[in-house]
Amino acid sequence: MCENENVLRMPLIGDKCPEFEAITTQGNINFPTDFKGKWVVFFSHPADFTPVCTTEFMTFAHRAKELSDINTALVGLSVDSISAHIAWLRRIKELEWKDMKHVDVQFPLIEDISMNVAHKFGMIMPGQSNTQAVRAVFIIDPEGVIRLIIYYPLSTGRNFDEIKRAVMALQKADKDKCATPAGWKPGDDTIVPPPKSTKLAEERAALKSGKQYCLDWFLCFNKES
Repeated sequence: MCENENVLRMPLIGDKCPEFEAITTQGNINFPTDFKGKWVVFFSHPADFTPVCTTEFMTFAHRAKELSDINTALVGLSVDSISAHIAWLRRIKELEWKDMKHVDVQFPLIEDISMNVAHKFGMIMPGQSNTQAVRAVFIIDPEGVIRLIIYYPLSTGRNFDEIKRAVMALQKADKDKCATPAGWKPGDDTIVPPPKSTKLAEERAALKSGKQYCLDWFLCFNKES
């Protein structure tokens, strides 16, 4: 089967993040170079002045400090112009929703009228739209490596708590060389990497309590509290 050489390969988990320069609402950026040493939540939204996107931006901006506190930056993108971005963010600051009012969006929002960046990251999906980006989320580590990718359809708003939880889970896995079980949150027990020998499997199977305990030889936990 022949492939169209003009079609960009979508980046995958474990890939180095595609590099680009862009105009944003916070000035020009060189991505991901300007964020080296930080984790980044890089996300796209379909369009300015749309209802779901507005609720997302109010939420993300309202809770941005929670990510900053765990060494994580937010960077947004849509295929709108910088003027449209500025006008929309100014309007957001006037709105009230739930416990949020006068929300000031201070993280950079990228202008991508050409859709060059959106195409680099596979954010344009023709089955959804040829002219709008889907709700993509890329979590990028301090070395510029893509560690997590989530795509949402145009109709579904994202869950900030889950994005923050995923960042913290990745940070925990890197720090302690462990894995995190379903629904993990800080303070929960973590998973020990599987044994690499039959001897270690036998030893693990006998660990029923203590700092490290096992449900079976292949499923062992580190007790965190």
